[in-house]
Amino acid sequence: MGIFDLFKTKTKDKTGGDGRARSAAAKWAEAAGSKRAQNYDRQEALQELAALATPEAAEALLKRFTFMIDPSITDQEEKDLAFEGILKVGGDAVPVIRAFAAKAESLAWPMKLMKELQTEEELIDELLAWLSRWDTEYAKFIDPKLQILVALEDYRSPKIREAVEPFLEDVNDDARFAAAATVLAQDDPSSVPALVALLADEESIRIKNKVCDGLILRGWPVEEDLRADMRRALPPAYSIDGDGKLLKRAP
Repeated sequence: MGIFDLFKTKTKDKTGGDGRARSAAAKWAEAAGSKRAQNYDRQEALQELAALATPEAAEALLKRFTFMIDPSITDQEEKDLAFEGILKVGGDAVPVIRAFAAKAESLAWPMKLMKELQTEEELIDELLAWLSRWDTEYAKFIDPKLQILVALEDYRSPKIREAVEPFLEDVNDDARFAAAATVLAQDDPSSVPALVALLADEESIRIKNKVCDGLILRGWPVEEDLRADMRRALPPAYSIDGDGKLLKRAP
């Protein structure tokens, strides 16, 4: 290979490969991610991006999940098209989805995509990584946190219990309720002390009932040194027997 051949090869590399993929995706990205675009133009763009099946196309398709249009049936059809197009990218779409989820106001579609692209163990680790960006303090907008806590209820892992238990102390009622449901769903009686601590400080009857009903369903006894705190915290319909198990009076 001569020096001029080498120069030609390098020039081709700079304008080809990923460069061509980015250029092809960029051609359709604006229309695909615009609520103001004509339906026909947006749908054509979604179809072209789906056909590309590249990470760059997946990045553009993800923007379709950031808005809604009327009628709702068209909105769903377009989102389904974007969804299927991203799945065509396969594992290479995972980092793109992860970056999108870090800033998204809703995680419904990113979680649905990750469920298709990852193993269950990978998905659990992914959701826990997303949850780790949140704390238990006040925040004006916490929909993504709530979505993660609710999604984790469907899976079983010691890692989930350890990561979610701190959210039993969240300042938000909905977050505490979701955390309690997910902790109970892990079917691990070692979470009883954390659940008793939640009851001791909890004012929401909805959350108290959720915890009490969960303990009764699983038959988990409360250790003797925690029973006094439990008795003080129980709603009127509940009691605790001599073995530390909760009971509920018939209405």
